[in-house]
Amino acid sequence: MPDTTTAARRAVVTGISAVAPGGLGAKAFWDAALEGRSELGPVTHFEADGFPVRVVGEVFGDVTLPGVDPRLAVQTDRWSQFALLAAEEALADAGVRPEAFSPYDLGVITASSSGGNAFGQREIAALWSKGPRHVGPYQSIAWFYAATTGQLSIRHGMKGPCGVTVAEQAGGLDAIGQARRALLHGDARVILTGGTEAPLSPYALTCQTTSGRLSSSDDPERAYLPFDAAACGHVPGEGGAILVMEDEDSARERGADAPYGEVAGYAATFDPAPGTSAGGGPTALRRAVRTALADARVRPEDVDVVFADAAGTPELDRAEARCLAEVFGPHGVPVTAPKARYGRLYAGGAPLDVVTALLALREQVIPPGGPNTTADPAHRIDLVVEPREARLRTALVLARGYGGFNSALVVRAVAP
Repeated sequence: MPDTTTAARRAVVTGISAVAPGGLGAKAFWDAALEGRSELGPVTHFEADGFPVRVVGEVFGDVTLPGVDPRLAVQTDRWSQFALLAAEEALADAGVRPEAFSPYDLGVITASSSGGNAFGQREIAALWSKGPRHVGPYQSIAWFYAATTGQLSIRHGMKGPCGVTVAEQAGGLDAIGQARRALLHGDARVILTGGTEAPLSPYALTCQTTSGRLSSSDDPERAYLPFDAAACGHVPGEGGAILVMEDEDSARERGADAPYGEVAGYAATFDPAPGTSAGGGPTALRRAVRTALADARVRPEDVDVVFADAAGTPELDRAEARCLAEVFGPHGVPVTAPKARYGRLYAGGAPLDVVTALLALREQVIPPGGPNTTADPAHRIDLVVEPREARLRTALVLARGYGGFNSALVVRAVAP
């Protein structure tokens, strides 16, 4: 629970963005989400013969990203370039001009799980094939998990709270939770937060296959089916979202438009060590959910929709569904998994779910999951498979990361 020195403050989202397969920009992404069409397809970034992964979610072909300063393009990995584009959209959407603030009132807290893997692979290949003189000077920083935070901080003159969280999919919510904490404690007025990923290089996909959780299906329409009886793993994707979060009073003082919503509660837990309890079970996730609800001062019956982690493997889907049934009651709350359309984006996936949840609150409609997903009745959840109009005020977003990370975030509408 927030302490008495922070209880009067509220952290609100005033700007959003989206970089995702089938949707560059928040509006395009939302339109695609409501259409419910699949954006999954074959690997085009490189020759993928010999890889067990046949289907991925690509933003678009492996070309220079439009709108990225060429001077930054040579210094950064695709993952950081996604964030640079997303931050521009989010700042413009919020009407925030960084130069109008003290640099120490502005912060950047992002998430990453794979870093600049493509950039690093390219430079290591140059090292081994041509020698050290052919390794560029930016190799030392472009691959690093904090590179995106650093690039955003430099580009926008943000010298307040800065950091990076690394907890795979859960890290995207952890970054937003840390940004909220900094705002509630008065450490900043405006923070860029969220995460992006570009994990579709040969090296990155090789690392991911060791988890045993990736789908090997070659059918884009059936490769990623969370909560379905035919679930066989998840499909990796690239993209994510950067959000502008502000202290609510500060945002109102500068004349900001109505916020998308408040980040009202957050919690994170960790699964027990293997051998001491069932890894990936519902207990630690359930504790994260209940703690986040308590932090937001809401009851389970106040939650109008859950944006699920949706791991896409039978064991993990069962654990998440059991958690939801235990907290909310069987079929007690609508559950959706829009990521089934475009893939799991790791540290970028949860921030994109938060953007989707905020748009759902604003538009009063729940976007569906994948077009071919059918809920396994054994899971006892109300899985949304078609756009559903509903009275929405409070949403819960869940994320789990490989290795035992669990995070839960509550967002709710803000009265005008």
